Amino acid sequence: MLEIEPIGNLQATVKVPGSKSYTQRGLVIAALAEGKSFLQNALISEDTRYLMEALRSLGTGILISGEDIIVTGTGGCIENPHKEIFLGNNGTAMRFLTSLVSLGRGEYIITGDSRLCKRPVGPLLEALKALGVSVNSRGRDGYPPVVIDANGIRGGNVILTDVESSQYISSLLISAPYARGDIGILLKGRTVSLPYVDLTIEVMEHFGVKVAERGRDNYYVKCGQRYVGQSYHVEGDVSSASYFFLAAALCGGRVRVLNINPHSRQGDIRFLRIMEDLGCSVLRGDRFVEVSGGKLRGGEYVADMADMPDMAPTMAVLSAFRPGRTVITNVSHLRLKESNRLAAPLQELKKIGIAARETDDGIIIDGGEPHGAEIETYNDHRIAMSFAVAGLAIPGVIIKNRDCVNKSFPGFWEELKKLKEKEVA
Repeated sequence: MLEIEPIGNLQATVKVPGSKSYTQRGLVIAALAEGKSFLQNALISEDTRYLMEALRSLGTGILISGEDIIVTGTGGCIENPHKEIFLGNNGTAMRFLTSLVSLGRGEYIITGDSRLCKRPVGPLLEALKALGVSVNSRGRDGYPPVVIDANGIRGGNVILTDVESSQYISSLLISAPYARGDIGILLKGRTVSLPYVDLTIEVMEHFGVKVAERGRDNYYVKCGQRYVGQSYHVEGDVSSASYFFLAAALCGGRVRVLNINPHSRQGDIRFLRIMEDLGCSVLRGDRFVEVSGGKLRGGEYVADMADMPDMAPTMAVLSAFRPGRTVITNVSHLRLKESNRLAAPLQELKKIGIAARETDDGIIIDGGEPHGAEIETYNDHRIAMSFAVAGLAIPGVIIKNRDCVNKSFPGFWEELKKLKEKEVA
């Protein structure tokens, strides 16, 4: 356990690692590519290590050099490891690799820890079946472990309705160029986290594959295209940066976060608009963002977080410290994340003295005067980091299972200490 020490007004500069979303997309696409790729400023974390080990077992050459990863691609020829592929609790890797191994030959089994096996993949499996893939769940229908009897992807058209994870779309898009026929994807109903699909298409195009978009609900990938090895700079992780933005809002003063593209396509960059709405000042510079905090605005505020769901725990902690009611909406799918990210922050908010209740698609929080408590992290990195920042503003916050941050930000605790040490240039 770790007790967080409160600090006063901030004048600090910190740096965050490369984006987990971009790193994982870069790794999978580079693994399919012909030739060598160089991923610069990549995230080296628990999640990306699980993915790299899996890709190695499928025939990809991977060498880590500091913050860079050198990938020797398979050219679309996926080896069969003849053993289970274990991914821990990496849901992105589970979904991306389910399509990727379908390009191989023979039986593949993809699994993970107990929490991963509670995260749904059913719509992806049904889509792959429609494209000619023999794929099934080994246990509970629509959940890992997943068994793929691979013989390539035939191609065709699929319809995804009310998609609770944009990773299904990204998974199909990434592997689509290597199918025997063209692939069309039509979305119907509500789709969450669509900015992540934009990230996928951006990386695909960097490596030489075109995706035809016919509106926001229709994608088409022509077969026969091939990824070609490239140098690719991974921009900084906005989700990781958000905890330092939050620190400025709660403690006052200024925090500058380096290695951040203020015009990023990462959906989480939209959190800065919320911070401005609630009284913070935001300076967007060349590869940095600086947030200055003061008195948070009160009154009722509705935060639609459909396109930035990873910000919901951060938003929950911010809401605890502002006067008035905050309504977090359009995040019902958070129940299916690393933890139940609606129930978990709600319980911890109550521990620190804040009234909160769960709705069908979010949380309602009545801000007040929070106090310290022992925080259960549910082995969820985002719960740990969000509530750790609360401990910078109030005494007595103790974080259990501090190591869970290794999933996305192994250097978080060291960077948090630097809030006391660094001065804004």
